[in-house]
Amino acid sequence: MSTRFPDNEQDALRALAQTVQGPVCLGHDWLTGMRGGERVLEYFCRAWPDAPIATLLGDPALMSETIASHPVVFSPLNRLPGIVRHYRKLLPVLPWASRATRVPDCRLLLTTSHCVAKSFRKPEGARHLCVCFTPMRYAWTFYEEYFGTNPLKGAVVKPVLAALRAWDRQTAKGVDRFVAISQHVAKRIRDFYGREADVVYPPVDIVRCTPEPGALDPAHAVSTGGTGAYDLIVSALVPYKRVDLAVRVYSRLNRPLKVVGVGGCAEELRRLAGPSVEILGRRSDAEVLQLYRGCRALVFPGEEDYGIVPLEAEACGKPVLAYAKGGALETVRKDVCGVFFAEQTEDALEDAIARSLTTRFDARDIRRHAEAFGPVQFLEGMTRQIEQVLP
Repeated sequence: MSTRFPDNEQDALRALAQTVQGPVCLGHDWLTGMRGGERVLEYFCRAWPDAPIATLLGDPALMSETIASHPVVFSPLNRLPGIVRHYRKLLPVLPWASRATRVPDCRLLLTTSHCVAKSFRKPEGARHLCVCFTPMRYAWTFYEEYFGTNPLKGAVVKPVLAALRAWDRQTAKGVDRFVAISQHVAKRIRDFYGREADVVYPPVDIVRCTPEPGALDPAHAVSTGGTGAYDLIVSALVPYKRVDLAVRVYSRLNRPLKVVGVGGCAEELRRLAGPSVEILGRRSDAEVLQLYRGCRALVFPGEEDYGIVPLEAEACGKPVLAYAKGGALETVRKDVCGVFFAEQTEDALEDAIARSLTTRFDARDIRRHAEAFGPVQFLEGMTRQIEQVLP
């Protein structure tokens, strides 16, 4: 059964597609799951349903139907056995693989990148527009979160990262136009690449993410943060997300917390979790929606480039407890959509939980805020960007 989308979203998709007179090629770092970046890619797949996708590696079983329906061009790296599980260990060879990826002839190369897709070689005569989720995170930010503080390891890793930064800065010159997903990322692009970037916020799916029936009725819409049986985290379980911080606090307070996600930190988090904390692993979109609807509040303890998850929770009328840094400052309205904590410490998060329990939130106001980040706004913004990059 085909998915039905709102007419204004269909109109915006058609307008986007019509900005390019000629073939389009899409580019993405890798296709190993469905996270925020892949949700953005899906919109471009819908605008250009025949466009090939160039990527380093991937597994069709881990792609959505929308993405898997496209012809996919892999780099030579994808031929290695077990690469989908172990590619992060091959960080030093990713630059080579990106340059070895064959991009089909096209009028526009449209990449969605947080690592090396922005470095794909554009065909002769093509223009390259990059939607940058962040400059290469492994090379530029969160060093300790990814590599730890071991000095012996640092002696090996730091020269590799210095070379990666130099390469990353140089290949950024091949991009004709950058689009940043937040002001936070636009500043990184300016600082690291010396390039300016306009901001187009990625879309929250306001059709799928909706409050439970009756939640917006005046009799139920206004409440304190005390309602709801549990708080919720939806996140990749990797170090910089700081899910461990929330697990420690909620375990100590014996407050209910559910954690959705998979990643390298999963076993550590299970060891840290007390009886009140559940590590649920991977869940379907339908299950996540029900968890959003049933939670008291979403907890967002990491510094994010943008963060689509808070907006998904807000689209369901739920407030957010967010670390006051990064993209959350652009997507969470203080005291209207949630509360902030200024430091990634247990005391600061505990204080935010206490404040959220006494703050009155209106699900109608939270939902209206999320609607300003919907698909139509994103598609119209990308249409303007493509009009700028194509002669």
